[in-house]
Amino acid sequence: MKTMTILTFCWILAVHGFATTSQHWGKQTFINRRGGAQGFNMASTTTSTTESAVSVENFSLLSERGRKALEALIAFDEENNKAQSHVYQDWPEPGVEDEGKKQLAEQLADLNESYPGGLASYLSKARVLLKESAEGLNPFADFEASVPVGESLSYHEECDTKDENCMTFSEAEEIGRKGAAHLAFVLVAGGLGERLGYSGIKLSLETNLCTNNCYLEFYAQYIRALEEDSSTEDESVTIPLVIMTSGDTDAATRQLLADNDNFGLKDVQIVCQDKVPALMNSEAGLSMKSRWEVETKPHGHGDVHHLLFREGHVDKWEKAGRRHVVFLQDTNALVVNSILPTLGVSIAKGFHMNSICIPRLAGEAAGAIARLDHKTDPEKSLVINVEYNQLDPLLKSQGSSDEPDPSTGYSPFPGNANNLVLEMGAYAKTLRGEDQGVVVEFVNPKYKPDSIEFKKPTRLECMMQDLPKLFQKEMGQDVNIGFTMFDRWFTFSPAKNSLESGVEACAAGGSAPGTMSSAESDKYIQNQQKLLFSGMDVGVSTADDLVPVGGIPVTPGPRIILSPSFALTQACLNEKIVSGKSSITTKSSLVLDGTGINVESLDLDGALVVKAAPGVKVTLKDLVVKNKGWTLEELEGEEPEHVAIRGYTMNKEETLEISLTEPGEYVVEGDGKVTKL
Repeated sequence: MKTMTILTFCWILAVHGFATTSQHWGKQTFINRRGGAQGFNMASTTTSTTESAVSVENFSLLSERGRKALEALIAFDEENNKAQSHVYQDWPEPGVEDEGKKQLAEQLADLNESYPGGLASYLSKARVLLKESAEGLNPFADFEASVPVGESLSYHEECDTKDENCMTFSEAEEIGRKGAAHLAFVLVAGGLGERLGYSGIKLSLETNLCTNNCYLEFYAQYIRALEEDSSTEDESVTIPLVIMTSGDTDAATRQLLADNDNFGLKDVQIVCQDKVPALMNSEAGLSMKSRWEVETKPHGHGDVHHLLFREGHVDKWEKAGRRHVVFLQDTNALVVNSILPTLGVSIAKGFHMNSICIPRLAGEAAGAIARLDHKTDPEKSLVINVEYNQLDPLLKSQGSSDEPDPSTGYSPFPGNANNLVLEMGAYAKTLRGEDQGVVVEFVNPKYKPDSIEFKKPTRLECMMQDLPKLFQKEMGQDVNIGFTMFDRWFTFSPAKNSLESGVEACAAGGSAPGTMSSAESDKYIQNQQKLLFSGMDVGVSTADDLVPVGGIPVTPGPRIILSPSFALTQACLNEKIVSGKSSITTKSSLVLDGTGINVESLDLDGALVVKAAPGVKVTLKDLVVKNKGWTLEELEGEEPEHVAIRGYTMNKEETLEISLTEPGEYVVEGDGKVTKL
């Protein structure tokens, strides 16, 4: 059993006294978190003020920290239009709901301690941001947008040999493979699966029904495959993983790891972020979930940078010789294919930050990576994600628009898939700067028509991809930020939407429903593409081939799962498949799991699972498999939510399964005869 220590850190940040600075980016307005008004612990109040709001008898019910937090809120509110009076006024007399009073005061103290600068700082900045949002300030008056420097890689195509600066996919992947031993990984996993129709953590959801591997298990398999591939007889490589959780996901994530022996990972740790108060109006009034509880909301994955710095992970990684850190989202299994080639591009081009991107349709409702050049101060220019509703107005102000490139049909601005590769030296230097990784915040309220009244409570948010603002501040124009773009089928199919919303999107003509079923289907299609490229006779599903199951168009097959250990790179896959000697029918399902598997010749018309433990080398030679295989069956009646969110189950009617655990060399031939050589 692997031994490992999981450390959990809650987001309890020190109070800082820096001046508040703000930046405006469209209807979203941004502000730096390390500043603003002093925290409540810095405030004072008069007896007459507090007694007029809350009786001495009620105050005496509270703990010292709860009393101070409430006193400070009242004092702050006296100077800020009493936007919080609904929190503390009209308390019932002592003896009535006393436990609720204590609960509220303790929560106010917690919120005050968990935010840099205290709750007063949070509310002060929220008031500024909400005012600017309501006024609709032009965020880009001083900037012009252009396409940044980056690399586009295709799994299938080689680049123009006349272009000396062009990299091929295989070249980039091989460079990345050589640098993999010096990686660290960060997995952002603070959200529950409520949007998917699932009440648990998204990391526990199954990526596919052929293997039933959950997302966390799959990411762990990939990291372990990198470790194995990078290790030598003299040196065993360990690649660290940090998972950022929230109060919603922390306990369940820890339990998932504990129940599965950390999925074989040797170095995994957890950092935990807290939520922030929800705001009910443009005066930044606290939204109350109940009479005695402030409503809270997620603050955003931008917290990850400060948490990594504060808990010492970045310092430790840098001292250990880690050279790059990869940031991943929780439910996009396809992204692992692009990690090594993106790393290779980062190494070759010296990128300090490299965003994994996908082609983006002109005007598509998706963020884009753009270079923003400041009209008067070049030191303020930067490369950063710009949301779609901000990009088009900016381009129009320049006399242009987001038009498709005639040669590709896509926008020239790459779509942001929100997975990052950062160079460790520049990252560590930036985090040691004044802001210590605390990224610029923004507010994005949803207003009722022709009003500044909110449709629902909002909050301050921060995003990890806004790190370039800190890079630019600490490194100026020395920072080198770019992108690497891949075909969408290769790297991007997140599971984020419920089955019901996916069905509605498809009915409205959408082609990317983002459901569990579409993500699973895209995984199979991706592997169809890979095996076809390696010389197998296998059909690749197109949009016209998809069939509705549970209301979502999915591939009719074949359903193929290639574990990370089977073929980590394109070169590995090509070495393991003998071109032109194998075929797979559409009805088939295939699982290949293990480093030592090689396919010389295979005729598959059914379901085949091959598992090879470490130390096993097995060749499939003249193997013919014909059986009933596996089929998808739509649901009838009530099912557990982890099943219902897919809309179907898999009926594994008949399977040939070959599982080899004893080290040695084997051949599997004929109708499945296994011979040890």
